[in-house]
Amino acid sequence: MNNFTFNNPTIIDFGTDKEQQIGQHLAAHGIKKVLLTYGSDRIKRDGLFATITQSLAVHGIAFVEFGGIVSNPVISTVREAIALARTHQVEAVLAVGGGSVLDSSKAIAAGALYNGDVWDLFIGKGAIAAALPIFDVLTLAATGSEMNNGAVVTNEETKEKFAINSMHTFPKVSIVNPALMQTVSRDYLVYSAADIIAHAIEGYFTASTQPRFQSRLVEAIINTVIETTETLLADPTNYAARAEFAWASTQALNGLIYSGTAGFSYPNHMIEHSLSALFNVPHGAGLSVIMPAWMKWYQSRNPAQFTRFAKEIFGLETGAQGIAALEKWFDKIGTPTRLSQLGITEADLPATIENVLNNAKWFGIAEIYTRDVVTTILKNAL
Repeated sequence: MNNFTFNNPTIIDFGTDKEQQIGQHLAAHGIKKVLLTYGSDRIKRDGLFATITQSLAVHGIAFVEFGGIVSNPVISTVREAIALARTHQVEAVLAVGGGSVLDSSKAIAAGALYNGDVWDLFIGKGAIAAALPIFDVLTLAATGSEMNNGAVVTNEETKEKFAINSMHTFPKVSIVNPALMQTVSRDYLVYSAADIIAHAIEGYFTASTQPRFQSRLVEAIINTVIETTETLLADPTNYAARAEFAWASTQALNGLIYSGTAGFSYPNHMIEHSLSALFNVPHGAGLSVIMPAWMKWYQSRNPAQFTRFAKEIFGLETGAQGIAALEKWFDKIGTPTRLSQLGITEADLPATIENVLNNAKWFGIAEIYTRDVVTTILKNAL
């Protein structure tokens, strides 16, 4: 087991009606004015916006509203929100939504206190020295952003999808009420399942040091996601399944499963970021296409772990059987497994490959993911 220091400063307040306590949490941190960020007006139609703003009012907390954050969030929107935050001198950011809203809000929180363009923080031209405190009410379980310090945003001009992370961008408090997730569409439920599995397998397969205990945690997460996804497809109102799905999502990317591991990378995310940046495909949908294609190429580098995956997840004997079973499960639940299902054709490969190669440099794994390798993986996905 590799040496490590594990510290996750985010408080998770989990359960039904917990969103009613968001004002109390903000007040406990001395916050008097927040930028309230969200995506669509659905939170107003279903009453969540009213519940949250009432909680703020009870505790004397003013808010400035910023909506319209889209899936696959873009840097232009982040810049608009930063200008609003500065104009109104807000003291914190309160995100209400899923990973896109949370990621945008982290970038807003960091950019509001940065003397320069926020994109500098994504490309290494600037460093995050401070950020506004971040709070959130989660409405979609997928990215784990509620308990980590990462934020991924696309620059729509350069077609680059990059990330930031800092000790300053951990949320202070995240409200996770599984009941708020019951209206998530079938498509986004299955995309979310793929996203969670992708978070879990990156280190599981690529780490040079992978303790058995960490592998068992990963397998528990994946098995839980498979079981609860199937339950929720049959009964979207099943609170118990929704709760376990949400908690598995949080655990997949809060740092726990990577404690004691070493030498891992995120190649599936590296490749998928190009699909999102170029074609605006849903992140989880892109990942369900890339994962089996990447696994078919990568399995010879770590055959023992692929055999373990097949046995522990699907009760099968070989790595190839495990990969085929995962792809079959993705097909069964209705998340894409081919680029053609995303509207991406062989004619799109040259531009996609160039974008992935640029990502490989940013991810620090360009020596492994050469043009030939990337081409092979993407052709596996056609």
